[in-house]
Amino acid sequence: MKKPKEDDFAERRKTALAAKTQLFEKFKAAPRPDDPAVAAKAAERAALAAAREARRAERDLVKQQAAEAQRERDAIARAATEAEQAARAMADSAEGKAERDRRYAARKARKR
Repeated sequence: MKKPKEDDFAERRKTALAAKTQLFEKFKAAPRPDDPAVAAKAAERAALAAAREARRAERDLVKQQAAEAQRERDAIARAATEAEQAARAMADSAEGKAERDRRYAARKARKR
């Protein structure tokens, strides 16, 4: 393992100043917000965000339409079931009335 170099205070200070200067130069070299390349990149990001938002809105619309269609199918099925139950109840009622009338007629016939 390599022995760390023992720098004195002046050497450490000089190294820190060099690092700060290098960082400052890097900051100065960075493109400004009014630079055409930065503006183009920002416009590209905005276009991507708008496209993403449009796709999300389209997905939401499709989901909403699917949910609405499912609700309609459920309502139709529920109405068909209710109609079937009502028809069955009417048939049962009619059968009950017919059975009652048959028993009444049989009772009357026995009395005669």
